[in-house]
Amino acid sequence: MQKKQVFNPFLPLNEYIPDGEPHIFGDRVYIFGSHDRESGYTFCMEDYVTYSAPIDDLSDWRYEGVIYKSSQDSNYPNLKYMFAPDVVQGNDGKYYLYYCMANDYGCGGYTGPISVAVSDSPAGKYKFLGYVKNPDGTPMMKYVCFDPAAINDNGIIRIYYGTQYGYEEQENFFENEKYINEEIEMFGRTKEEILSYPDSIMGPSMVVLEDDMLTVKEEAKHIIPYKVKGTSFEKHPFFEGSSMRKVGDKYYFIYSSWQNHELCYATSDYPDKDFVFGGTIVSNGDIGYNGRTESERLNMTGTTHGSIIQIDKQWYVFYHRLTHKSDYSRQACAEKININPDGTISQVEITSCGLNEGPLKAEGEYPAIIACNITNGHMPHGSNSIYTFPFPNVTNIGEERFIAEVENGTLIGYKYFRFSNTNNIAVTIRKETENNKVKADIPKRKDKRFDDEIERCMNSKNNLEVPEKSYIDIFTEEKGKPIGRISIPDDLNEQWCRINGNVDISNGVYPLYFVYHGKNTIQIKSFDFIGG
Repeated sequence: MQKKQVFNPFLPLNEYIPDGEPHIFGDRVYIFGSHDRESGYTFCMEDYVTYSAPIDDLSDWRYEGVIYKSSQDSNYPNLKYMFAPDVVQGNDGKYYLYYCMANDYGCGGYTGPISVAVSDSPAGKYKFLGYVKNPDGTPMMKYVCFDPAAINDNGIIRIYYGTQYGYEEQENFFENEKYINEEIEMFGRTKEEILSYPDSIMGPSMVVLEDDMLTVKEEAKHIIPYKVKGTSFEKHPFFEGSSMRKVGDKYYFIYSSWQNHELCYATSDYPDKDFVFGGTIVSNGDIGYNGRTESERLNMTGTTHGSIIQIDKQWYVFYHRLTHKSDYSRQACAEKININPDGTISQVEITSCGLNEGPLKAEGEYPAIIACNITNGHMPHGSNSIYTFPFPNVTNIGEERFIAEVENGTLIGYKYFRFSNTNNIAVTIRKETENNKVKADIPKRKDKRFDDEIERCMNSKNNLEVPEKSYIDIFTEEKGKPIGRISIPDDLNEQWCRINGNVDISNGVYPLYFVYHGKNTIQIKSFDFIGG
């Protein structure tokens, strides 16, 4: 039976599972993650669900249903939402779900313990078991409990967790009440407790558990020193999103860095010390790939979290992308990676073909929102807010999903397609008006970075010449010569309209880019290929 194609995002287009931890249990790969709401107003508003696929067919993802509800946690509704989880199989054969809870915008997420639920099956349903606890039964609260990751290391149960901010790297930290007070408020700890740590309450940490999957067996410790100045981590410090994988005898620590758009890795011969920074695996704006700078980001960037896994001899990195002009509607994506003979991992670019066995076929129709690059040349970075100023973005109205706020000079890219006798490409577009513009009726908040990002983007805005006649140029190189043009009629209105244009493209594998030029803002729903 011929396999289907699969593209990024690889789950149904109405599904939003960020922070993905992929695991193979039996003959299936499961994706465990947070659960955002489409056009939600904050992080992780939905209960946990999971999807699984056969290890020999990553195009065939099956919805396993709701596996666990936030209302099952004994801390609910004091804390309402479940953040990035992980699942591990215990030595008893059961499956254990580790997670932390928070409220709107992550508030309170650094103040609680690590919760645990258990199931007889990786697909659930899970039942609340308790909290990671000290031998005396009190909740284990050493360091900051956040984003737990789990690994069964040849029978040893290890939980990795933590977060890290730069307060305590400041030379005047102990004299600066502002820094200390911010930590008191953020972590829900006393000044005395925060200052009692010889290194820091922050940083990536690990605790070993007993076989009951709850009780501390070996006290928590930092796996990487908090202070990174002068170390290999100085330019890419740990922020959050701990994940651990063992490749042969080597430990690979995957994490989200302070840059916040990249998944990095570090390696060690030990599970709890001597980690050395390895590099960046993937950035959701392709920053760093082939020297690309932050100002040249190819998407709105923001939070990322994920891990690596080998499936049927191929290694992959799982990560997420941002939609809806916020950090709150994130979708699972994946890319092929290689672990080189020397153990290094080279950064990979983000693509539309992701888990597919090869390039996508330049045949038939595709949804526009599988674009891996969406940029007007001055895209923002997420700020724990919903942006209200215009820039191109993936969004929806009901069950209709499209790229909105496509303005003059916007580039929309797809990597990669295999072209064979393609001579015409069509797009389905409409003029954006007050009648079809997305207007989210949800609470608004502004992170302190919000205004700074708007100012940066507006100050860097390109003053491109607006043509008299609107058109979309088609490219197979980001900065090459167009291989075709789609002329847009002057009477384009707010109804979807399919328009095509001839292309001159040789057979082979190429990226596909659309660059819009025109005075009106448009929306793009889909595109399709016409062969010779």
